[in-house]
Amino acid sequence: MSSPVKTWLAPAKINLFLHINSKREDGYHNLQTIFQLLDFYDELTFDITDDGTIKRLSGNEEVNPEQDLIIRAAKLLQETTQATLGANISILKRIPAGGGLGGGSSDAATTLVALNQLWETGLSQSELMQLGLSLGADVPVFINAKSAWAEGVGEILSPIKTPNHVFLVVFVNQHTSTQEIFSHKALTMSPMIGKISDFSELTNTHNDCLQAAIAQTDEIGLALEHLDSCSNLIGQARMSGTGSCVFAEFANEKDALVAFKKIPEKWMSFTAKAINTSPILKWAVAKR
Repeated sequence: MSSPVKTWLAPAKINLFLHINSKREDGYHNLQTIFQLLDFYDELTFDITDDGTIKRLSGNEEVNPEQDLIIRAAKLLQETTQATLGANISILKRIPAGGGLGGGSSDAATTLVALNQLWETGLSQSELMQLGLSLGADVPVFINAKSAWAEGVGEILSPIKTPNHVFLVVFVNQHTSTQEIFSHKALTMSPMIGKISDFSELTNTHNDCLQAAIAQTDEIGLALEHLDSCSNLIGQARMSGTGSCVFAEFANEKDALVAFKKIPEKWMSFTAKAINTSPILKWAVAKR
């Protein structure tokens, strides 16, 4: 059998702030952050097959298929549910890899949600989130499919509504090592702060990983300085996750585009609107 080819979206995210609270016994770190989803997407296409094989037809060629989170997610769902169907998968990558925008995690989340529907494997959203957590700490937020306040390692989520702002995101075309950042002497720690229900209450928007990331590549610092010089910027420019993408926040698209046109050509950049829900939400919560 085969199914009609269907394209599914995988949104990028930025961390509006990132506080590292403590190191856990399992080697991970407790944190607090806000995951802001953006209307900037990778596109995944799934052609369902009846032979049980999972193949990547195109996209992500620089990643070994065995390490590709898309393929790992598909195989994990297949093994967990004993699904007999397969899939030929293609991806159009727009989200820069290794930039702190969650592209790989989002792709994995969309894969789990899409194939759960297309294979009719019947897992609930919470079951998919638990499955996704074994692939990476950021995967559950994309399956949850809402911008969210996050705690724990990033898997304890409280959906929030954020302002309808526009972000200018800059990738400095250099990657940072998350492992090195979390072991770097420049990593700072922040005390736990209370839960919030309204983003406007948050004033402490720093990123505890910033100085450790700048120690790896000073391009991050240079990009932040450039963004901070933009007109009509809301607050200060910030870094997403453990880098290396940085971003500036604007009240409207016009101001963001003015700043976008002044970004040095050596950096990759784009503008995107804040979204409170992901396009895959209706599928993630669908009851079967």
